[in-house]
Amino acid sequence: MTPAERRASFGLAGIYGLRMLGLFIILPVFALYAEHLRGGNSHLLMGIALGAYGLTQAILQIPAGWLSDRIGRKPVIYLSLLLFALGSFIAAYADDIYWVIVGRVVQGAGALNAAVMALTADLTREEVRTKAMALIGITIGATFSLSLILSPLLNGVLGVPGIFAMTGVLALLALPVVRFVIPDPTITRFHTDTESSSQRFGEVLRNKDLLRLDFGIFSLSAILMSIFMQVPFLLQSNGLDVSQHWHVYLPVMLASFVLMVPFIIAAGKSTRMKPVFMLAIALALCAQLLLMYAQHSLWFIGAALLIFFTAFNVLEAKLPSLISVTAPLASKGTAMGVYSSVQFLGAFFGATAGGALMQYVGGNAVFLFSIGLLLLWLIVASGMQQPEAVRTKLYHLPETTDAAAAVELQNRLAQQKGVREVIVVAAEQMVCIKANLQEFDETAVKQLIAKGV
Repeated sequence: MTPAERRASFGLAGIYGLRMLGLFIILPVFALYAEHLRGGNSHLLMGIALGAYGLTQAILQIPAGWLSDRIGRKPVIYLSLLLFALGSFIAAYADDIYWVIVGRVVQGAGALNAAVMALTADLTREEVRTKAMALIGITIGATFSLSLILSPLLNGVLGVPGIFAMTGVLALLALPVVRFVIPDPTITRFHTDTESSSQRFGEVLRNKDLLRLDFGIFSLSAILMSIFMQVPFLLQSNGLDVSQHWHVYLPVMLASFVLMVPFIIAAGKSTRMKPVFMLAIALALCAQLLLMYAQHSLWFIGAALLIFFTAFNVLEAKLPSLISVTAPLASKGTAMGVYSSVQFLGAFFGATAGGALMQYVGGNAVFLFSIGLLLLWLIVASGMQQPEAVRTKLYHLPETTDAAAAVELQNRLAQQKGVREVIVVAAEQMVCIKANLQEFDETAVKQLIAKGV
């Protein structure tokens, strides 16, 4: 990367991670806090408040990306950060559960994800764009783990209202970072590999393999949110004060990152991807059973959380890569947009369903809900085809290449060894290739692209 690309990539990853931190950081402590609000004795309202951001995020994320195509990336990011800050302050000063719900809804309306991805694509060359996107992905994972550990500690110092206010202040401080640290793009254009196209939704929604993966991330997000409706109460009932919950989360998250490594290595081999994927779902199922039947021991709760988060980390890491492998190249950005929206919708559904079950059935019903979703996911995932070990490669197309030459270049590239799929988009000056890297002759491909034919 050039210095400008590094600055853009790290800056945008930081903005993205900051916003996700603001959404995640209350998960371990919110349910216990909400009990003391007016109306907070309703677990249903508690669940709606916890997951409300997911509904507005799911609805507005793709339209916000389209808006950024029209008025520019940075104006949409500014607006999103202001909305997120406003929602945070509303939740911070709320004295009843209804105003917290309003605050969370407004937080979710600050849907900057698509605009950040599009700006990243504007500010990076095709050859390094995958690295920039990977950096954002790593930031999201690290932010989630960090939020679980910091949340109980910050709750002891600031309380949940203080945490909300802190995230609002951080969102405001991010505004000058966007203005002065992140470069302005010289050209703003649509990017097939990162943005959603309304013309591609039908193709994506009819693809059964993509729908399987979308159901997977919906289920995973729903289960995660439902867990945080019940687990904080289990830790508290076993004598662990909320300010000490990090004693469980810290070793669990560190150990789960270590334990996920063998799974990721094994899944890197094409013949083992599906078995590893199915095993991770099965492990998450075992964790829910352990949580349901071993609630009176902190050690067993910790073991169940370790099993769950090991499986969660594996699935969270592999699902986006499977979307990338499965989606047709011309629909990749749209497929990722649908995937992300479904992920947030799952968060809303899981928190709301978890709250409703706790309210009307009982705490164990939350784990039965998760077990049912995981069993259904096992059935759905069993029809998944064994994915081929392919990678997506991006290249810059010479500006002199016209539409006719682009068609000819695409035909010639399609005949190259190891190439499974290729699109050449003259308007975006981009060549996108899905290739089996063991067979792929990248030198020959670069020579063809350099000639423009």
